[in-house]
Amino acid sequence: MALRTRFAGGRGVSAIALAISTIAVSGTANAQDAAPQDEAAVADGAIVVTGFRASLETAVNKKKTSEVIVESIAAEDIGKLPDASIAESIARLPGLTSQRLSGRSNSISIRGFAPDFSTTLLNGREQTSTGDNRAVEYDQYPSEVVSQVNVFKSPMASLIGQGLSGTVDMRTIRPLDAGKQIITIGARGSYADLGKLNAGSKDFGYRANALYVDQFADDTVGIALGVSYVDEPYHIQEFNAWGYPSDAGSAVIGGSKSYATSTQLTRLGLNGTLQWKPSANFTTTLDAFYTDFKDDQIKRGIELPLYWSAATLSNTTRSGGFVTAGQFNGVKGVVRNDVFQRNAKLYSFGWNNKYEGDDGWNALLDLSYSKTDRNELNIESYSGTGRGALGATDTIRFTSGTNGTVFAPTLNYSDYNLILLTSPQGWGGTQIAPNGTSIVGGQDGYYNDRIIKDEIWQIRAEVSKELDGFISSVQLGGNYTDRSKALVPDEYFLGLTANTNGTTSVAVPSQFRLGTTNLSFLGLGPMISYNPLALLDAGIYKLVPNAYGDVVVKSYSVKEKIFTPYIQANLKGTLGSADLTGNIGVQANFTEQQSVGASAVFLGTLPNGAPNIGARTQSDTNRYTDVLPSLNLSLRFPSDLVIRFAAGRQIIRPRMDDMKNSLSFGYTITPNPTVPGNFIANVTGGSGNPALRPWRANAIDLTFEKYFGTKGYIALQLFYKDLKSYVYNQDVVIPTSDLVLTPPNQANVTISPNAVLNVPINGKGGELYGLELAGTLPFETFSQALSGFGITGGVSYTETKIKPNPGAPAEDLPGYSKWVANGTLFFEKNGFNVRGSIRYRSTFVGEVSGFAANRVRRRAAPETIFDAQIGYDFQEGSALEGLSLYIQGQNLTNEPFVTSNPGDARQVIDYQTYGSRFLAGFIYKF
Repeated sequence: MALRTRFAGGRGVSAIALAISTIAVSGTANAQDAAPQDEAAVADGAIVVTGFRASLETAVNKKKTSEVIVESIAAEDIGKLPDASIAESIARLPGLTSQRLSGRSNSISIRGFAPDFSTTLLNGREQTSTGDNRAVEYDQYPSEVVSQVNVFKSPMASLIGQGLSGTVDMRTIRPLDAGKQIITIGARGSYADLGKLNAGSKDFGYRANALYVDQFADDTVGIALGVSYVDEPYHIQEFNAWGYPSDAGSAVIGGSKSYATSTQLTRLGLNGTLQWKPSANFTTTLDAFYTDFKDDQIKRGIELPLYWSAATLSNTTRSGGFVTAGQFNGVKGVVRNDVFQRNAKLYSFGWNNKYEGDDGWNALLDLSYSKTDRNELNIESYSGTGRGALGATDTIRFTSGTNGTVFAPTLNYSDYNLILLTSPQGWGGTQIAPNGTSIVGGQDGYYNDRIIKDEIWQIRAEVSKELDGFISSVQLGGNYTDRSKALVPDEYFLGLTANTNGTTSVAVPSQFRLGTTNLSFLGLGPMISYNPLALLDAGIYKLVPNAYGDVVVKSYSVKEKIFTPYIQANLKGTLGSADLTGNIGVQANFTEQQSVGASAVFLGTLPNGAPNIGARTQSDTNRYTDVLPSLNLSLRFPSDLVIRFAAGRQIIRPRMDDMKNSLSFGYTITPNPTVPGNFIANVTGGSGNPALRPWRANAIDLTFEKYFGTKGYIALQLFYKDLKSYVYNQDVVIPTSDLVLTPPNQANVTISPNAVLNVPINGKGGELYGLELAGTLPFETFSQALSGFGITGGVSYTETKIKPNPGAPAEDLPGYSKWVANGTLFFEKNGFNVRGSIRYRSTFVGEVSGFAANRVRRRAAPETIFDAQIGYDFQEGSALEGLSLYIQGQNLTNEPFVTSNPGDARQVIDYQTYGSRFLAGFIYKF
């Protein structure tokens, strides 16, 4: 019998969606045979389903027939709404959400866990990351070359590389499964309504893509080629407060570092698949995926040292223990023109060989390689009225509230004769490098180049045998993964070449002046604008190597070798009138991890006055084993009710920066209570832990799912995780005699016999549990008068009782929101399609960008984000058949990202607005 479907939408929506629908038809025939015949378009025995509802049907069918608890989206859904990144679409799945970075979603939280607790696969293979740890950043993956995304929430023995909160598996198209030639092209234009925030920035962008799928040699050879190119701007209006000290019992802004930030994102994505099926029993598949990702960012703003400076506070207005308005006198502002350039190249290759014997014996051999080369350059450039104590100061009025602080200065920060290249605060003082170069009277900026390499080799083999009886088949296999990740920092002080006396400031040469950048959203007006890279290339700036120990200890390398044997029995039987299906198995992880790092060693002072800092290399290897049993059972009733139960042990390996074998330390000088006039140097510092073990949890899931054929469903999903192991930071005391210490730069100082180091260690975690209510409901299920209308989405509630610090109260995990909700209301009929989407998450601990692109965790306010689309697909018989047009709006209410100090929403730390984005485009299928 045919797949139960009734779609009135046109055929020219998305060629990838058509291919996926074809795959669903060919790959899940058994499940579809049970569905009643409907009014689907049937020609020569083939069922043609297209459009957004077709993609939803594919996802519903995947969920219904799966033996694990899974959420799924198909290609048309990914490719059209919204598609700034795949993460935008994944975040609409039940129990999932995302955090925005530069206005776009690039990471996913599953069931209240941070992105570090999940893993991401591409065609079932582990992938390297463009981040500092394991979490994949999804804006590296063009939505146009991904055909389907499956999010596995329960473990399974044969699933390699699974995470603790879930496993995201992105799938590319298989040309032999598509079964027909597909040629499609698409393009869109985008507009960022914040406008051109920075001098030289853009507000319009574009993206283009093409896909070719075909079969040859009597359908024994198949090829799929996809390409996507993006060149789009993103803008941020950023307010940031240093903090809120107390003045006479009232909190007041301590300082501000706020920017107008403009990003130009360019990404070339290529994907190719070659399949060969020389016989009915054997298929070999070659995959290649490549992205070249560039994130060029300029940040222009004014850093204002206020209460935490020599400035004085006056004329205040106070309310409820908070200074809502006032005036700072004697402010020495630091005008910032900062550059952040992030370049990443990601390579992924795979070779899969699959044998399916007529006698029930099957075999699999899969080899893969993933590599990421990433370079992050961060340049800070300072300017102001004069070096150090020289130059004019400002009198600034301010008003603070729940949207941050707005200022009213008296100086004109757009005057190139007043605002000069200099070190207004004298940060860094005089520095002499080992090569003899120096800065005098303060650094004029900072240059930080981070070089990261990540590499994974993987080989997997499996044999399976189909059986008669309750155990329908048995899979026996093994996987070997070899991963290495290394970070090397290259850091310099930035100094003016002309400043040889410690008092010189330099006006920006006229040929490098880029006009002004408007900071009106902060009340600061226009400011001078230039590109510090151009000044460096022209020799106006010079680089002075930073050879201090805090740079030495940032470098590290982590290697992992993991052997994973597994056995899984697949089950199929009956229990009364219901079918009982599922699997039971066990997976073992034999892990060897090696971490190489360094601690700084003071070797004295060079003749030129520079400190001579060496490095003591440290290397440690550790081995451990995890045994991961799993059980998945599905009770399938004739009424299309499915009850699932899953249980298993889940793990996620520790963060790589927590594993680094590096040690940093410094001194806190305090008076010696027993020897008047003398002092004690208390040694404090931090270290990674090369012996860290994974986070481990025992997990249970229970779900109740009611299906309406393969068109829709509603589900109640309950889950519970007991974290047996958690990684938290703890102070440990070690003898200072174990350290190679730099002598304190002060007389009459004795070093304390013990040092206090903060290190990550393994400890007990706690409980996390919740429920998810999800569904996809075409309204024609209830009445044919509502044909074309429908809704999809879900709401989840999660409770946590995890205590990351022993003896402390339970606290929220990074990325945890108690409530997460999302929904899409759609209409699709006769070629017309209209959709509106909403995503909500309650307050959470989020990550924002700190110094030199380091991530900083802060409490974020709730978010509600609205997106919408309207489109038309030209119908069969039209001269434009195959053409689809659409208009989209993203973040239509300009929802801000807000963090604040606990207890007072007026003490805003971050207030970022990204603006709305509007897009118009087409897809044409030949």
